[in-house]
Formats: sequence, C-alpha cells, structure tokens
Amino acid sequence: MSYFLTSARLGFRHWRDDDLSFALELWGDPRVSLPLGGPFTPQQIRARLDQQIAQMSETGLQLWPIFLLEDSSFAGCAGLRPWRPEQRIHEIGYHLIPSNWGKGLATEAASTVINHAFGPLAAEALFAGHHPDNDASRRVLIKLGFQYTGDAFYEPTNWIEPQYLLHRPRRKSASVQSS
Repeated sequence: MSYFLTSARLGFRHWRDDDLSFALELWGDPRVSLPLGGPFTPQQIRARLDQQIAQMSETGLQLWPIFLLEDSSFAGCAGLRPWRPEQRIHEIGYHLIPSNWGKGLATEAASTVINHAFGPLAAEALFAGHHPDNDASRRVLIKLGFQYTGDAFYEPTNWIEPQYLLHRPRRKSASVQSS
C-alpha cells in the first residue's frame, strides 16, 4: 500500500470511493460514533465518507484513513479539517477502531498529524475538542501540548465539550554576540 505520510507504526493515505467497508467498520461502531453524534446509518456513513473525499479535493485536508504498517490492517483515521482557514487554524481529529484503543496509536497518529500541519501545511495553530466523558482523548491532547481554552456547545451531539488549542512552535532566533 502507498502512503503519503507515515509514523513508526502507521501509514496515512487519502479516502477513496471504494473505502466504504472501512468507513462502516469505523463509524458504524457505536463506541466510536456515539461521541460524534451517532450512531450513524449506512447512508449517513456513506455521506460522511463522501464529505471527507470532497473536503480533500476542496481544501487538501481530511481525517485520513490510517493503517498499521506491520500488516496493512485498517486502524481508523486521523487528520485535519478547516476550522478558521483565514487564520490558518485547522481542527485535528482522530477516530480509532476499538481494537486499537489503549495502544498509544491515537497519540502517535495525532503527533504525526501535528508535525504535518506545522511542517508542510504551515498551520498557525490547531484546534481540538472531545466528548466531555472521553478522558482518553483529553489525556492525548494534554500529552501533545494542547492548552484547554474553555467549553463550547457542539451541535452534532448537543453537548458542551471542552476545547483546546495548540500553537505553532516558534523558532528560537540565533543570538547575536557582540564583541
């Protein structure tokens, strides 16, 4: 399989029209979809897949499907979507197949996305939110350096969710020594 981005254990590629079985496996699982506003019907999952493909075409961003490098098995998705594009702030997201929970893959996937966002994509900052009961996502975001900014209403779930920002690391300027 060909990937545009890799980490130690994960390969990232773009969603394709023939990826419906992967999308159904991921977003069809209520453990994954409930915090996102699900459960979703197969038609809603197809629409979600189509939206990801269209978003990639329009913006160059999506929650890219990720695969385990060791056996090419589908692991979930991780990536970006526009949040405040005029300020070059993207929203980061990651959804894993439950059998991949608790293995450090969310942190690895998000870290890879962060490096891609602040590197080739030249993002200024990244926004993130999570379901208020999803302590694992909170821990991942804190571990990666995101700062809590407050709570806000998230329409798909009708819940008040915690929100976070991570700003682009600033380069240290070389010090000038005078004689």
